[in-house]
Amino acid sequence: MSDSPSWTAAPSAAERARSILATAWSCGVTADGGREEFVGAHTVGDDGRVLLCVPDDSALVTAAICAPRGEPSAVLEFADVAPVPVRGRIRSRLWLAGWFAPEDGLLGFHATRIVLKQPTGAVVVDRDEFASAAPDPLAGAEAQLLTHLADSHPDAVERLTRLVGRDSLHGAVRVHPLAVDRHGLTLRIERARTHGDVRLAFHAPADDVSQLTERMHALLTQASAASCSRALQRQREEG
Repeated sequence: MSDSPSWTAAPSAAERARSILATAWSCGVTADGGREEFVGAHTVGDDGRVLLCVPDDSALVTAAICAPRGEPSAVLEFADVAPVPVRGRIRSRLWLAGWFAPEDGLLGFHATRIVLKQPTGAVVVDRDEFASAAPDPLAGAEAQLLTHLADSHPDAVERLTRLVGRDSLHGAVRVHPLAVDRHGLTLRIERARTHGDVRLAFHAPADDVSQLTERMHALLTQASAASCSRALQRQREEG
């Protein structure tokens, strides 16, 4: 079970999809009735087009050459995995349906349909918006930022729970930083058998790590000024 977070001041579906493409290390390809997994084999163009480097003897090359041009014949799947070990680490999935064409020794993928599945549900991403969108400016640094926050500053994470509503903290046993983007920080609240996510929005977007540092300090200052009852600690003691 997940809480219903307020997704105000959040990346658009197209931006989220582009961020997943920019950071995903592996890619699952289903084509011609079979499925292959490729690790570290894809790159992404400025317009979001995926270029895949596969062995010459891969069945995918033959399928791409023989498939009717322009007709959907393959599906690419990317998983967005939380860098912090939490329950349910896959934060979202991205599917691209379309067709391959050989391009300068690579396979270029032309997407005809783009679907992003998040905890709030699945959404079809407009292709023009996808092509013109850019990855979140913090996407490449997110993994290091979150693991540093979780490993080196657990006290700061707990302090941030003062900004979370009491209902969302009911039964909480652990809180982890789950995601961060230019618009805000998302916390994963784990209970004995369930979990939920709560988003803490920044007062202004952060376009780089230095701005993110300032936004995080602002959140921590806001948390310090909030009730000092340490709701999470109280929940643990009562539990």
